[in-house]
Amino acid sequence: MLLQISPSLRHVTVLPGKGLKEFIKVKVASRRLSYRMLFYSLLFFTFLLRFVFVLKAVDNIDRENKCSSIGCLGKKLRPKILGRSLESNVPEVIYGILDQPLGKDELEQRTDIPQTLEEFMVQIKEGGYDAKTFAIKLREMVTLMEQRTREAKVQEYLYRHVASSSIPKQLHCLGLKLANEHTNNAAARLQLPSAELVPALVDNNYFHFVLASDNVLAASMVATSLVRNSLRPQKVVLHIITDRKTHYPMQAWFSLHPLSPAIIEVKALHHFDWFTKGKVPVLEAMEKDQNVISQFRGGSSAIVANTTEKPRVIAAKLQALSPKYNSVMNHIRIHLPELFSSLNKVVFLDDDIVVQTDLSPLWDIDMNGKVNGAVETCNGEDQYVMSKRLKSYLNFSHPLISQNFDPNECAWAYGMNIFDLDAWRKTNISSTYHYWVEQNIKSDLGLWQLGTLPPWLIAFHGHVHTIDPFWHMLGLGYQESTSFADAKSAGVIHFNGRAKPWLDIAFPHLRPLWTKYIDFSDYFIKSCHIKAL
Repeated sequence: MLLQISPSLRHVTVLPGKGLKEFIKVKVASRRLSYRMLFYSLLFFTFLLRFVFVLKAVDNIDRENKCSSIGCLGKKLRPKILGRSLESNVPEVIYGILDQPLGKDELEQRTDIPQTLEEFMVQIKEGGYDAKTFAIKLREMVTLMEQRTREAKVQEYLYRHVASSSIPKQLHCLGLKLANEHTNNAAARLQLPSAELVPALVDNNYFHFVLASDNVLAASMVATSLVRNSLRPQKVVLHIITDRKTHYPMQAWFSLHPLSPAIIEVKALHHFDWFTKGKVPVLEAMEKDQNVISQFRGGSSAIVANTTEKPRVIAAKLQALSPKYNSVMNHIRIHLPELFSSLNKVVFLDDDIVVQTDLSPLWDIDMNGKVNGAVETCNGEDQYVMSKRLKSYLNFSHPLISQNFDPNECAWAYGMNIFDLDAWRKTNISSTYHYWVEQNIKSDLGLWQLGTLPPWLIAFHGHVHTIDPFWHMLGLGYQESTSFADAKSAGVIHFNGRAKPWLDIAFPHLRPLWTKYIDFSDYFIKSCHIKAL
């Protein structure tokens, strides 16, 4: 075969070697492009030859010296370039020792394990250990430190659980003093609201907010921050739902601390006609739930004793055991359409939130036929707080969950929600909620651990309208790294988590966002020694 290249480099002709007449003509690029390609090709091969020469030189140097700068880097990264393998200087025996698991029992009653890095270095220098002994000592020390760190973390979560589940003596004092005031002072027994304002309770021209709480101080902070930041406080109606034991203290507080021109209603559950008629599904579910909780994996002691689970998993289980999650105040929210049968839209507020802006624009949001306006919790800069999907709450190893839901579907936040009650009444959300609570109890809490958010996520599945994250900032009760500036810039901040702002375990740099609404000169606040800390 003959190859002919034209002088212009524009054609290449291939002629058969056996005298055939046919030929193949291949048209190539223009002369300028061909010269450029030829130039870069020569440049590339020149560089490649130089690179091979450098690698060869490094090999020669490494044979004479233990380690060169390039060689050391290569051995750490263990690359293979042009078939050349750069092996690590770390003896394989060290890898072998460190890969072997070390049980907790093997370290008990041991007094020869270094407690600090300084002790470890002293032993290494004085003992003259070989590589194997070095690896054994290192593994023992690191394993011991890991075990102690884990135990300390678990104990911290247990103490936080105990602290967050108890009632501080200051709040207990406040409730007692207000109950006594209700008995002895007629001014503390005022009808809330007054008779002339009662029609506003069912007037949909007002901005209606609902707060369910048995914590007087927390409820007063939500109410005060809501009214103080409202541009039209005369249009604000706050419906406070509480239980029987807290009703008198709550009534006494808001009778003696009016928030005019806003309208405040204080009502106990037994005052609702709907709640007192026949069987209430939520109370039946709570009773069954309580029976399961009493035997739930042995309670907090058994949860803490589990040495195989990560501390954060243990923390989540401990938080699920909080009395709040079995409180009627937490469950009754699923019946808002029945409790407020005359209203068509409400904004629900949790008692551990602080309002920092006017919330009236929430009524202008088009819900597109959805029931629940909420902030999604799977997108955001804080990956610890804003990374929650359904798989974070539901057990997708159970067929009932895996067959009905997508584990990667975004979850949503509870605590500041817009509820279109008219749209809600057209759905089966409430019955769906009770069905799944019943299924979870029948499966021995196999669908999710404890708490009311998982069944809410299920019941409102497909009924959620996403709103701007500005309206609800989460995590101030468990994310210590949240900055004061970021929290201050949010419309509503939520102290969800164990570090509630009324507890001593609250994060000091975030607590002022809550305490700014407390009047520390108030008689009841001073007499119960409630301080800013």
